[in-house]
Amino acid sequence: MENILLVINIILAILLVVFVLLQKSEGGALGIGVSQDNFMFSRSAGNFLTKATSIIAVLFIICSLGLTIISRGEIEPTSSVLDKTEENTDEAPKIPENNN
Repeated sequence: MENILLVINIILAILLVVFVLLQKSEGGALGIGVSQDNFMFSRSAGNFLTKATSIIAVLFIICSLGLTIISRGEIEPTSSVLDKTEENTDEAPKIPENNN
């Protein structure tokens, strides 16, 4: 189940990047959006891309939360790092002092 969700999450991430890059830029010149010549078509395409981007983003977040919940069950409870270092200091050999 975890592998299936992971593959879906990767596909959704790629789709999300593609849909964001396809959207028409509002102010800057960095977008790959439709030119102003096709104003009639760019408005309807913008609405579709905006809705599709928001749906894909919500699905991506839900899939990510699902992956987190599933993988959380596999984590073994561990003790503190400080407890481990205190246990190891008793067993460690002592450094001899220099007699010079």
